[in-house]
Amino acid sequence: MGEFLNFIYRDFKYKLYVPSEYNSDKEFPLLVMLHGCKQNADDFAAGTNMNTLAEKEKFLVLYPDMNHPLNPLDLTGYNPIGCWNWFLDDNQHRGKGHPKLIYGMINEVKSNYKIDSNKVYAVGLSAGGALACILAATYPDVFNSIGICSGLAYDAANVYLLTDPLAMAAEKSMEKGVPDPYACGNRAFQEMGEYKKKIRVIVFHGICDTRVHPINGQQVITQWAQTNFLVEGGTGLADVTPALLKSDIINGKSYTQHVYNDGGSEPLMELWMIDRMGHTWSGGSPNGSYTDPSGPNATEIIWRFFNKLQQQPEEKRVETSAKNSISVPVVLPANPQNESPKKNFFSTLLSKLIKRKK
Repeated sequence: MGEFLNFIYRDFKYKLYVPSEYNSDKEFPLLVMLHGCKQNADDFAAGTNMNTLAEKEKFLVLYPDMNHPLNPLDLTGYNPIGCWNWFLDDNQHRGKGHPKLIYGMINEVKSNYKIDSNKVYAVGLSAGGALACILAATYPDVFNSIGICSGLAYDAANVYLLTDPLAMAAEKSMEKGVPDPYACGNRAFQEMGEYKKKIRVIVFHGICDTRVHPINGQQVITQWAQTNFLVEGGTGLADVTPALLKSDIINGKSYTQHVYNDGGSEPLMELWMIDRMGHTWSGGSPNGSYTDPSGPNATEIIWRFFNKLQQQPEEKRVETSAKNSISVPVVLPANPQNESPKKNFFSTLLSKLIKRKK
């Protein structure tokens, strides 16, 4: 195996996996992996098995870590349970907050290793998935493709601590989705500014996710369909009709894969809805948290998507052309009204600040 190295950038830790066959004679791809709440770099690496794949496929993996001490002067950069604060306005724009932080880490890696700038990708789970979405809108000139697992659309919530200290707007989006994903797509396009370009997107979401409702997975696709449509010069609303549907059972779990084309009829986005899966990484390892070892292997599928490999799994698939058949419906569960929400992290944050003042 290669090296799994520790670094610190502006008081944030990050880890970097460098495959054993790395050498400075050529440029290597770089994958940014963004963990979810209550996770860290080591946990996320173990649960996704991404380092094992990186060793085999020869790419570097950057794991930013949100877990760091509280800085009262920078509340937008802290979270008591290690969530990326995707819902705060300062973390949704180029040159600010989390996007600026991740961009700085990438540049530091580039200063020490030879990275192919055309092959820089971002993948995240939950809060990390929402941040991956933000990175593509704020730094489209940096990222070629993104993967979003159990995440949310760009600008799914816009929280200001003074008016919404408990971040209830974020909780509402997680439970019910956004009112208008097309509007999110318009805002992502505006955020891209002069750097606008089409982004390739792959989404994984569990049908039984009770933390981030699966409607959010579909809305991520709608948001990026609209953003990419505007980048292509379209006006009005994008047609979010899949060009191809594929369904099958892998490792005991059924799934439906939706493939969406760009304006030139080339595959641009994919949505994988996994039956009987909750708020987890599909096909992950039990060595990490928030993983489901059964079902499609998201780690391998996402990497194949990034590299545009059209390999098919050994299992027989049922395929239908969406334009020539009746679409396979995605049945979503009702909003989990009886689920007791986790203790809000801003409640913890405020209590810590009050204790400090005392």
